[in-house]
Amino acid sequence: MKIASVIVDVPSMAIDHVFDYRIPDRYKDSLEEGMRVIIPFGPRKVMGFVIEIKTNTEVKELKEIDEVLDYTPVLTQELLQLGTWIANRTLSFQITSLQVMLPQILKAKYKKELWLLAEEEELSETLQILFAGRVMVTFEEIEERNIPYIKIRTAIKDGLAEVRYVVKSKETRKKMTWAEPVDAFQLEEGFMETSNQAKKQKAIIGFFLENPEPILLKQLLTKLHTTRSTVQSLVSRGLIRLYEKEVYRDPYENRNFERTEPLPLTEEQAKAIKPIHQTMDHHEHEVFLLHGVTGSGKTEIYLQSIQNALDKGQEAIVLVPEISLTPQMVQRFKGRFGSDVAVMHSGLSAGEKFDEWRKVQRKEVRVVVGARSAIFAPFENLGIIIIDEEHENSYKQDDTPRYHARDIAIFRGEYHHCPVILGSATPTLESFARAKKGVYHLLTLSKRMNNQSMPEVEIVDMRDELHQGNRSMFSFPLQERIRERLERKEQIVLLLNRRGYSTFVICRDCGTTIQCPHCDISLTYHRKQERLKCHYCSYEIPMPQVCPECGSDSIRYFGTGTQKVEESLQQTFPEAGIIRMDVDTTRRKGSHEKLLNQFRERKADILLGTQMIAKGLDFSNVTLVGVLAADSMLHIPDFRSAEKTFQLLTQVSGRAGRHELPGEVVVQSYTPDHYSIELASQYQFEPFFQYEMKMRKRFKYPPYYFLALVTISHPNHAYAVQVTQKIVKSLHEMSMNRTQIMGPTPSPITRIKNRYRYQCMIKYKNEPNLYENMKKIIQQYEKEIQTKDLQISVDFQPTQMM
Repeated sequence: MKIASVIVDVPSMAIDHVFDYRIPDRYKDSLEEGMRVIIPFGPRKVMGFVIEIKTNTEVKELKEIDEVLDYTPVLTQELLQLGTWIANRTLSFQITSLQVMLPQILKAKYKKELWLLAEEEELSETLQILFAGRVMVTFEEIEERNIPYIKIRTAIKDGLAEVRYVVKSKETRKKMTWAEPVDAFQLEEGFMETSNQAKKQKAIIGFFLENPEPILLKQLLTKLHTTRSTVQSLVSRGLIRLYEKEVYRDPYENRNFERTEPLPLTEEQAKAIKPIHQTMDHHEHEVFLLHGVTGSGKTEIYLQSIQNALDKGQEAIVLVPEISLTPQMVQRFKGRFGSDVAVMHSGLSAGEKFDEWRKVQRKEVRVVVGARSAIFAPFENLGIIIIDEEHENSYKQDDTPRYHARDIAIFRGEYHHCPVILGSATPTLESFARAKKGVYHLLTLSKRMNNQSMPEVEIVDMRDELHQGNRSMFSFPLQERIRERLERKEQIVLLLNRRGYSTFVICRDCGTTIQCPHCDISLTYHRKQERLKCHYCSYEIPMPQVCPECGSDSIRYFGTGTQKVEESLQQTFPEAGIIRMDVDTTRRKGSHEKLLNQFRERKADILLGTQMIAKGLDFSNVTLVGVLAADSMLHIPDFRSAEKTFQLLTQVSGRAGRHELPGEVVVQSYTPDHYSIELASQYQFEPFFQYEMKMRKRFKYPPYYFLALVTISHPNHAYAVQVTQKIVKSLHEMSMNRTQIMGPTPSPITRIKNRYRYQCMIKYKNEPNLYENMKKIIQQYEKEIQTKDLQISVDFQPTQMM
């Protein structure tokens, strides 16, 4: 008897282990580990993942698997092991850890279809009878006819058919109509029989006599300037047939990527790439930290290392932050490796993501470029993993399971015996400290590619500007530099550092700020819609005309939004063309690319934006970068605020003077003497690292200590406090002497969506039982979590303290 061990889709601690099911005869030769199944669980049927197939069990009465959802495993052996590892490391359910690796379409409710990929004659007799002239049959029909599972499986393995999923009756495939001649002899007869008056019909027949290959109907209509009804009349005469065929939804199908060749490496690049290639040649795992200034040619090292993997018949994963997954970045990889590249990011539709994932699963591509979740690409022969801009927060998932892509990359690198490259001009302190200790192998690029000097940085003290009577957003030095650039027809990038800084509404008479009724946070003013919105729970109201507290009409918005800056710019420099890039202007699909193309084509002089313009952009004509409100991030309650400020200023400065024209940077600040601003303006990473490390040591923060953040939330304020106090007491009893338990304290934003949030912070050097202890604590509250709407979340690598 064959038995399957299954992880079931019921997120509950009591059920978070394997359940054994008998494999029915119809599936016993074809079910594999990593496939999804439907199983009876109590009174209902649920989905599950098969993680092991065995021949014995201790369970007396076994239920039977109801249905198998896949013909080829959706998770590899490696990814199944990774799922268990993630669940243990992040204290999440195993089912959640497995589902996070799959595209959304495979998590939804769906029905399955079997599609024919070859000529019917190539099929077995059973399947010829099943398809009977059709290209698609539903699985309900296959079940009803009792077709042996193994026959379907063999046809799929031989590439004769494939399974496709239709989600909630929505199309998950993109189908296009093709036209082809039915028979060459009939076509010639048809040509003779068609009267000369039917010019359009004759033109179509003539076209097919010369080109008998199938053609997209859309192309045929455009080419011959004809209509669908003309084609339809030839279909009814039996001369042409129309059929639908699936095509991949390719987000880049209308783009021609110009092929690029490897560039000659500089001395520094050659020195850096040598140990990477050696590790690949010896099939060894090592983590490299590639610390290179902006514009030093890190991407070329990535490209040539990937080529080395491809030459060995291996695959590569490249992670880039979502924000810098610009068309420019895609161009670099598609230009070098063409159709061997799949791209995965949040701008794609669910269907496009699924198609890109399938290309990987079917081994049709060998390189994946994508944001965080691309780290789970189901490759089975990885030769290299690259994480660009490794310091970025977006590599950490904030929802369950709270994994960090860097940890997953290292796990996979060890599994495949391949190198992992972490690249950045401003690596995290933790990574740089590891490189200093020899845990990572440090590679350094200290010069720009074409030996261009780094742009000159001028820091402007905005307090002095106020004393000189300048009340505008732009300091006198910045205004002067912008005018110079406009006269010289050069371009300008202006960054408004808005993180932790929003446009709020206040009454000047009584001082009331308008707050969200469900969250402890002020509402943000959106000028375009004249509305106030909460960025946490989406509550919104129209902008009031009078103060709701005192009735005064002295109600105004404060803070600097990009719209306000844009208006000010237009007043100060009426002759300048301005492109604004923020959440509002890049909401629609493709708008990000459209705006950047306009700027590249010099249809505007100034690109104004939030953090999304700080990274990955490379424009030859940009010679000035201005940073407004450089210090707004320094005032966030987060021990990493100085590090984040240093990183952002260094990154944005790197956008200027990347080519022949020299660059200049103007940084406006109210705290110009803060060490992060001073050292970023001099590109002094080492001194910043040393200074910040002293601060971290003094206050017991990473990398000297590990942190874990426990957050408890509940609609009842008193209950949230009470549970947090009990958890803190338990942690004190379980922890070692040197471990610090800080709290309970209210979270910086104490209420979100009418839930009260309390937290405690654990600072520890060595706490070997922490994961086990936290698991025990959560298990104690399992009943309250299920019945009383209590939420307990544990983050072992918190990047957000809010």
